[in-house]
Amino acid sequence: MSPDLLFPLCAFAAITTITPGPNNAMMLASGLNHGFTRSLPHLFGICCGFTFMIFATGLGLHAVFEQLPLLQLILKYAGALYLLWLAWKLAHAAPMNAERAARSRPMSFAGAAAFQWINPKAWVMAIGALTTYLPPGFKVLDVALLAGVFGVIGVFCVGSWAVFGVAMRRVLQDARSVRIFNVAMALLLVASLYPILIP
Repeated sequence: MSPDLLFPLCAFAAITTITPGPNNAMMLASGLNHGFTRSLPHLFGICCGFTFMIFATGLGLHAVFEQLPLLQLILKYAGALYLLWLAWKLAHAAPMNAERAARSRPMSFAGAAAFQWINPKAWVMAIGALTTYLPPGFKVLDVALLAGVFGVIGVFCVGSWAVFGVAMRRVLQDARSVRIFNVAMALLLVASLYPILIP
């Protein structure tokens, strides 16, 4: 990859990973409900899962979807249904107290990594990055570099949403405020489907 493309790629990665989407909405809610440390497996699952997804797609998985458009359609709607289920679960989550917080589990590393494969925004980001920033006749190293940029930048950008969620704990002191916040995050998850599902 040309050094001239590296800065624009980093800017693209930062903008796309820090803007609202399913991952960031869930990280914000996780930071509020579980704290930063307990949200780390979720954070690293997002970043590692997305990095691997870009790498695999760059090495030829995208060609599989071009040959089997039905598979891409199935993933698209499976992702939408899963996001709706997550939104419902978040909207109906009871506010945390110390006892519930100790028993509750944030999303696991494996769950967050697997979620990237049905996350509509992740697919848009991956395909956009690969088609825009991979040079003609690219090599495996080019794909690895592109994926690595997203992995490193994603830790900071997506992680900032968890930090913001932790900071919100100081503002949202009562159960009613936390419930309103969770419902707002659920609505944000549902809204994130609009640009993907509406032609």
